[in-house]
Amino acid sequence: MTTPAETDRFAELSAWFADRSDKTIETSCAQVFLAGARAWKIKRPVDYGYLDYSTTEKRRWALERELRFNRLAAPDIYLAVRSVTREADGGLTVDGKGEVLEHVLEMRRFDETSVLSERPWVIDGPLADQLGRATARFHREAERQEGAEGGALGWTVASNARVLATFRDKLDAEAVDDLIARTQAALDAAKPLLKARGAAGYLRRCHGDLHLGNVLLENGAPVLFDCIEFNDALGEMDVLYDLGFLLMDLDFRRRTDAANRVLNAWLDEAARDLPPDHWQGLSLLPLILSVRAGIRTHVNAFAGDLTAAAAYLAAARAHLTERAPALVAIGGMSGTGKSTLARLAAPGIGSVPGAVVLRTDEVRKRLFEAGPLQPLGPEAYTQNAHARVYEKMRQEAAAVLAAGQPVILDATFLDAAEREKVEALAAKAGVRFEGVWLQSDPDVLRERVAKRRGDASDADVAVLEAQLRDAPNPPAGWTLVTDDDFDNEARVLTERLA
Repeated sequence: MTTPAETDRFAELSAWFADRSDKTIETSCAQVFLAGARAWKIKRPVDYGYLDYSTTEKRRWALERELRFNRLAAPDIYLAVRSVTREADGGLTVDGKGEVLEHVLEMRRFDETSVLSERPWVIDGPLADQLGRATARFHREAERQEGAEGGALGWTVASNARVLATFRDKLDAEAVDDLIARTQAALDAAKPLLKARGAAGYLRRCHGDLHLGNVLLENGAPVLFDCIEFNDALGEMDVLYDLGFLLMDLDFRRRTDAANRVLNAWLDEAARDLPPDHWQGLSLLPLILSVRAGIRTHVNAFAGDLTAAAAYLAAARAHLTERAPALVAIGGMSGTGKSTLARLAAPGIGSVPGAVVLRTDEVRKRLFEAGPLQPLGPEAYTQNAHARVYEKMRQEAAAVLAAGQPVILDATFLDAAEREKVEALAAKAGVRFEGVWLQSDPDVLRERVAKRRGDASDADVAVLEAQLRDAPNPPAGWTLVTDDDFDNEARVLTERLA
């Protein structure tokens, strides 16, 4: 319980910092004072049940955790926990010799307009890739945890149910009841997988509040900040649940294209470091996205924005709607635009955020333990290596399909045997198959390949010339797409798989 003395001391500290700052940011549990190149954060003396800052020591504990957790992703922003002291003359100072009155988090000030929630339209494909990979690297370094199935996911499903029920009279009561029941059913079905993932190392001390409002763009790169530190029940979770907030936020902002690109970059990067069975976790995505949207439903309802709350409620229910997976193979010579078409089509195939794109160029980098853009030597392109890459891609595709998610395979598929194997994979999985074959003028291909930069593909003009010498005819049963109808194919493909 907060005492009057604590409240009075906070008021004094707040006034002292405000006098020395050019801007104050208010939140329900803290104040941030912006002064020159620094930002100073003090916790409010409050106790909300799930968050307790009622004493000086509890606030110091929270600040030290905030510093430690956030330095993992933003070490040059989160600098130190300082003491505010009362000096002999009665005045206040930072890290003085007098009595310690309070603790404050010192941070480097950053441009508030660079937070991605302020400009989600700047998230192009390369930035989405960076964001997905940065999040995967954060998860790789996050501390493993032991606990109940799913950590924060299970806790939040129960919490959402309690809080949403209080808004039945302000929202669509039938829709609220439906969401609560379906979410609980989905969680019950997911518990064995969540328990297995916890034992395998997927339950970690995560960011906890990973939406666009907590991602900063600096020097062209995304920076994650403002992790949850005040409640382990909200911070210890399956890494995919942590990622899910970002995916849901992007989708809700009509940036499903960016959400799909983030997911695929995260999956490729995570496959390098997290346990090898992480593809199975994709079956959790509908539940995860629904729960994240459910949180935003009651947060907005509590704030009085019933229009936004109703929109999030509809999104939460829509995320639980199952759609049949499909397998799409996009083939053709280097430079025909396979990756471009895959990225255009993927967001519109299957459930949000769309299809998983498995690209031989990226699978090969992982098999040879190379970075996403690191060039590989000739040993990675032998006949044996070629077979290994395609086999690995099919194994991963089978796992993704088993998790109920659609897959797009991005590969040349110049070998008829490889095309037959992916069609057989679709038949075995019992899913629809679509083969797309891209074809372009050889001179156009030469120009594209020669200009390619910053891509996972190592194919150069010499590789293309070898492909042209042995170019197969467009395979029977696959849709032939030339440059003339390329722009329409993504739309047509998604419509066929709707």
